[in-house]
Amino acid sequence: MYKTEEEFLKNYNPKDYDQLSMTSDILLLSISSEKQENYRKINEKKLSILLVKRNEFPYKDKWCLPGGFLNPNTETLEDTAKRILKKEVNLENIYMEQLYTYDNVNRDPRCRVVSTSFIALVDKNKITDKINPNASWFNMEFITDNDKNIKINLDNGSVSFKIECKKSIDAASRSVKYELTKNDFIAFDHPLIIFNGIERVRNKIEYTDLVFYMMPKYFTLGELQKVYEAILNKKLLEPAFRRTIASKVKKTNYVQTGEGHRPSVLFTYKKG
Repeated sequence: MYKTEEEFLKNYNPKDYDQLSMTSDILLLSISSEKQENYRKINEKKLSILLVKRNEFPYKDKWCLPGGFLNPNTETLEDTAKRILKKEVNLENIYMEQLYTYDNVNRDPRCRVVSTSFIALVDKNKITDKINPNASWFNMEFITDNDKNIKINLDNGSVSFKIECKKSIDAASRSVKYELTKNDFIAFDHPLIIFNGIERVRNKIEYTDLVFYMMPKYFTLGELQKVYEAILNKKLLEPAFRRTIASKVKKTNYVQTGEGHRPSVLFTYKKG
């Protein structure tokens, strides 16, 4: 039996302790614009997610969230997430927050891996450098059945697929749980991270300024409403929406022209 901390540290064997690996996985979200056939209408907005196609086993040729293993000697989990964003999309200094920790015993066939997930939000217009050749933005389309059965269609212009789940509320903790019912294309348990992350963003969008991390510096109120509708997956009444966001935006002297409709006043985010 050791008598002091120093004696213990000098003599203990690390192999006496169970070993595991830690990873960081990032749900990187942005907004895409889709041209309308009617040039007088505002372009439709889609919530987009960055996925990476795996080029090695396990799950070779399947898509996953950007992620990687923690360097236990030099990194925190947040450091790992930042390193991955720099590697995959050459992004630095963007909004990021921790989501959940995923620790299912069999979530990775290689070894026991515990993953801490992060949500990162970015305006695509700020991405000027090429992303990793294996990475691609997918537009997301939501289909819900009384908010219990949820389908997400993903499309990057050349590849399209869907993931589906059942949503339930834990009676004791009131936490949301997802059970996957369809997933043929996404590796590991990353669909669960996607569903949980979207739920987090939806829950926070109406009482925080989260959305503005995905917006350009200048925008019309119509464009901003379209972004809210894409994230919440529902239509919003214009008068009510404008009252809701009135304290978050500031009118500028600029106008948007050349879009086929009357010039629209541009607004910008009014930081609190």
